[in-house]
Amino acid sequence: MVSSGCALMVLMVAQVLFGDSSGLVPQVGRSSLSQDVLHAFELRLLNMFGLKHRPVPSKSPVIPQYMLDLYSMHSVNAEQSNSYRPKVSAGKGSERSASRANTIRSFHHDESMEDLSSSSGKTTQRFIFNLSSVPSEESVTSAELRIFREQVTNGSTGYHRINIHEIIKPSGTSKEAITRLLDTRLVQHSLSKWESFDVSPAILRWTADGHPNHGFVVEVVHPDGEEENSKKHVRISRSLHDREDTWPQMRPLLVTYSHDGKGSVLHAREKRQVRTNKQRKKHKATCKRHSLYVDFSDVGWNDWIVAPPGYHAFYCQGECPFPLADHLNSTNHAIVQTLVNSVNNNIPRACCVPTDLSPVSLLYLDEYERVILKNYQDMVVEGCGCR
Repeated sequence: MVSSGCALMVLMVAQVLFGDSSGLVPQVGRSSLSQDVLHAFELRLLNMFGLKHRPVPSKSPVIPQYMLDLYSMHSVNAEQSNSYRPKVSAGKGSERSASRANTIRSFHHDESMEDLSSSSGKTTQRFIFNLSSVPSEESVTSAELRIFREQVTNGSTGYHRINIHEIIKPSGTSKEAITRLLDTRLVQHSLSKWESFDVSPAILRWTADGHPNHGFVVEVVHPDGEEENSKKHVRISRSLHDREDTWPQMRPLLVTYSHDGKGSVLHAREKRQVRTNKQRKKHKATCKRHSLYVDFSDVGWNDWIVAPPGYHAFYCQGECPFPLADHLNSTNHAIVQTLVNSVNNNIPRACCVPTDLSPVSLLYLDEYERVILKNYQDMVVEGCGCR
């Protein structure tokens, strides 16, 4: 992550040098930079986010409420924005899953390949989720399939069962599909809620083991006499949903938890302690942390970065005078270098650099308009020192 962090720091230094820290590429500097340089700059930053191209989402991209809730729950910087309040409980299962991952991806199924059928006593739906956008270097640790079920409003107090199967081998001309049960739930008619099913074994087979992805079968089993009451209350198909405008948020959602081997995992958010810069009368220009806010809207990235709108990155600047004070958090080498500089000007002083960096969590749309929550290391300066 060193090269990625350097790319961002170079960008920040450019802001400071141009005398404007309000946006990623200051207007003052744009006139002196060629379009090729700006384009290369943007590609370098996109590469830091694991993107080959700048995402160009539609005018009304679908941002699942669950992903907003996960951002609010696990993001290390979510306290900067009060816009995202959890509406759907993420639950303890997501906490355990996120504790081993630094990336959460969401997927909607390909509706053109769905296969809905209904027979006496049950309704089945085949789902195909395209997982080709999961990078090969990412290790999927767990996955959940989320399905919304709505309360049966005719006073029914019964139950129905939801079974999730992995398709091992699809059905042929005369043979039935070979499946295996992944998870099951007996649900009550009188409640409306999202149900989460563990589909980790199937996702691991498809991503880590290289087995073909034939999709899932969701089976809703209706008790005797309750079929008409319950089958339309499990949101497994657009055709079974009453309102077109609410379907994008109610449709099934596959969520994968993975780790790319870089940096810290997502965890239950704790309020970050704000560190203040202690002003010292004798050395106003001494090495210390300075304010720098990175605003994604200044470069038009706010159309694909869902949250946060920006973040406080900070930067380090100032002198490392002889003798180095204890608060400058210096290494032994920096102390020796500064001592030699005091008698030999040909040897430069130690440099004011970040000594403590923390991550930032981003919720964004990728090139395929899929919503991703990811931790990025070394994005915020927490402390400065002479090195």
